[in-house]
Amino acid sequence: MGRPPGWLKELTGRSAMISPGAPTTRRSIERKFWKEIANGASSEDAAEAVGVSPAVGSRWFRQGGGMPTIELTEPAGRYLSFPEREEIAILRAQDVGVREIARRLGRDPATISRELRRNVATRCGKLEYRASVAQWKAELMARRPKTAKLVTNPLLRNYVQDRLSGEVRRPDGATAVGPAVPEWKGRNKPHRQDRRWSTSWSPEQISNRLKVDFPDDDSMRISHEAIYQSLFIEGRGALTRDLVANLRTGRSLRVPRARSRNKPQWHVTEDVVIGERPAEVDDRTVPGHWEGDLIIGTHRSAIGTLVERTSRVTLLVHLPRLDGYGESPRVKNGPALAGYGAVAMNAALTAAMAGLPLQLRKTLTWDRGKELSGHVQFTLATGTKVFFADPHSPWQRPTNENTNGILRQYFPKGTDLSRWSADDLEAVASAVNNRPRKVLGWKTPAEIFSEKLQLLHQHGVASTG
Repeated sequence: MGRPPGWLKELTGRSAMISPGAPTTRRSIERKFWKEIANGASSEDAAEAVGVSPAVGSRWFRQGGGMPTIELTEPAGRYLSFPEREEIAILRAQDVGVREIARRLGRDPATISRELRRNVATRCGKLEYRASVAQWKAELMARRPKTAKLVTNPLLRNYVQDRLSGEVRRPDGATAVGPAVPEWKGRNKPHRQDRRWSTSWSPEQISNRLKVDFPDDDSMRISHEAIYQSLFIEGRGALTRDLVANLRTGRSLRVPRARSRNKPQWHVTEDVVIGERPAEVDDRTVPGHWEGDLIIGTHRSAIGTLVERTSRVTLLVHLPRLDGYGESPRVKNGPALAGYGAVAMNAALTAAMAGLPLQLRKTLTWDRGKELSGHVQFTLATGTKVFFADPHSPWQRPTNENTNGILRQYFPKGTDLSRWSADDLEAVASAVNNRPRKVLGWKTPAEIFSEKLQLLHQHGVASTG
């Protein structure tokens, strides 16, 4: 006999739903996963944090191309949450009435009645309320898939695709074929190998150029973020994934911004990233905190620069060539003879800082250059704790960057910096330190630094370690 046709829709107000088997992971868990990713966690760590396997986390990250596939804002309070549905299931199993359940949850009785009717489990013709099934049904019906604009507008899609993958042409119009490259396999950006030549406009260039080429056609508009989503997120169906190889970076997965910052490297561990630096460094009231970098010249020449954040006083570090430089071809993974390898850099920085009182060499903030990979030995020798700025973040060392700009007046780019002796560098440093600065009330860095030294002597003899 069975039940009459349409009984389920008449009972629940909803057509029969094809079960995918076990209910999928709740969207709240996916939302937490992507928030962990946005905070810089790896897919494995984010998966562990939300209670799913590393394989599931890796699959979510790969399918999303490194981009969140769901809205990260939590649903409004008008929607039932999973804990509330668990409470409903428990109370319902205890034969508690609808109005009593509504009273205990602080909800309208109509909300509870509708929930029990529409999201009840119906497998095998039995009606049983289970929280996991109810949550799955509610999330499934709440989805409002929107067709990508590049799918519905072929002219726009062709415009975007041509400027991502178009051919490179010579002045006479002939195609410049470029190198032969292997078939794209979905892996991350190629390293030290040929890439296919293409027009390779960036999504931002394409988005803004549309306004120039189609000033009166509002249908020919798309944001650069929408283009990135079509490239990176699987299932959008607008652009093929292999077009990511034509982006400038060639990445097949988008790297969350927070992950690119404070990223430990082999010589930059989690305890020496700039986020671990003492808070007193930021306000510039306490002397003894330095910023450092290299200024690079031709023929692998360099000069080390150290700038104290409070007084802006500058120390120039002489980095002479080591014995054997230029006498034979460079050897891969051989000793660094240019003068700023890890060992030579440590020795030069230690000599530069050793003459300062211990109270005036507290911390040193450096960029991610590997010349300071021996920072542990430097700290042991000088007592100066080293911290590393985030990659591609020169604004985190503003005093040093500004001073390097001043020093380029004496050491222009494209010149050989190995010509200058330690005495020459000391003379230039003296000239820079005796220039009045607006930020110092038109005092000179040398005057401010001298005042700091006098204060130390007034409070006791300054120690040099």
